[in-house]
Amino acid sequence: MHKTAPDALRDRPATFLFLQGIASPFFSDLGTALRARGHEVRRINLCPGDWLFWNGKADNYRGRREAWGTYLESYLDREAVTDIVLFGDCRPFHRAARMIAEVRGLRVHVFEEGYIRPNWITCELGGVNGFSSLPRTAAEVRALARRLPQPGRAMPSTGDMARRSVWDVGYNIANIAFPYLFPHFRSHRPTHIAAEYAGWIKKFSRRSHTRREAARCDEIYRAVGCDYFLLPLQLDSDYQIRVHSPFLGVEGFMDRVIKSFADASSAPTRLLVKLHPLDSGLINWRKFARASARRHGVSDRLDFIDGGDLPSLIKGARGVVIVNSTVGMLSLEMGRPTHAVGTAIYNMAGLTHQADLDGFWTNPTPPDMGLMADFRRVVLHRTQVNGGFFSKGAIERAVAGSVPRMESALPDSMLAAARVIREGGESDGQLAPVY
Repeated sequence: MHKTAPDALRDRPATFLFLQGIASPFFSDLGTALRARGHEVRRINLCPGDWLFWNGKADNYRGRREAWGTYLESYLDREAVTDIVLFGDCRPFHRAARMIAEVRGLRVHVFEEGYIRPNWITCELGGVNGFSSLPRTAAEVRALARRLPQPGRAMPSTGDMARRSVWDVGYNIANIAFPYLFPHFRSHRPTHIAAEYAGWIKKFSRRSHTRREAARCDEIYRAVGCDYFLLPLQLDSDYQIRVHSPFLGVEGFMDRVIKSFADASSAPTRLLVKLHPLDSGLINWRKFARASARRHGVSDRLDFIDGGDLPSLIKGARGVVIVNSTVGMLSLEMGRPTHAVGTAIYNMAGLTHQADLDGFWTNPTPPDMGLMADFRRVVLHRTQVNGGFFSKGAIERAVAGSVPRMESALPDSMLAAARVIREGGESDGQLAPVY
């Protein structure tokens, strides 16, 4: 690979290359804001859905995934790109881009759902989750937190679920309806979107039943003062599991936990398995959980729900077992013992249970709440931006907070060059965002 000398670009404004974002106008609005600040903005669409959610000029990559690296190398040279912007760092196109950027010394700004929820999104330099540069020891966290001010309060960023659904459907319908525009594009999702939507339709048809079932379970647990551990599932397609854990999917993780629970816990303690709220229902995880419970001899001590209030369930649990989801942050903030079996930003001594899983059922280690407060402060200052992706107000706040965070990574000479262009009154050349 050719390595570009970043010093050669320092006296020019930054050039931000946007790759795939979420099904939302967020990236388009962010690009508009950066261009208004005097920076150069480029975009490569990889599929029709990308084109749908980008206002303004863009380039389209219609080649095969295998040729993406060669194309990107040439593009970075031609456009003098200094910064790459993407949503999620594990998609095949994005992983290749990160590797190339690392060799060339380019900055990569990665967006994701918030580490802390609600009201926050993640904007982190270099990588997120298992690729995050956040400190991984209590000593590092405490030392860094001492130098940071107390974070301010977040403005509420309520999402519009109806709008989110419409945008998601629009993104995927564009991909299905116009495949000839990007003939070689293959989604990073392991399941075809048509099958996912079929699962959602079936799930919604049973929604009232599953909600009543979850409410009854919660009511019984409260009435009898049930002693239980909570097992909240992640999405089987989540790269947090596929890349940052020792499991190939949810089934292996769930079976491992149920076996440990059977081997090391004792009655009357129960295990409550909670389905992820965004699971499409395409796979019957309830059936898998019950089969695993029968196989390991704890059918009478396992419950499965699709619904329920997560904070209330965490509060009532003796402990929480997860792979590495953001539920772990909530659980630790609530002071509940938490065991993470995958790579997670919070999985460190002093926060999560560090002994083996079998010991968690009888002697779960609670978090050090002082350390958790310090860790939360570090996470907020280093990676979180107030706002969201799925309503006009939330997107506006997210853009307003993301621009200064991204600019803080730029050399002073690039900021100065952008200021000259900005004060010269050059048009940003972008279309206004549409909601």
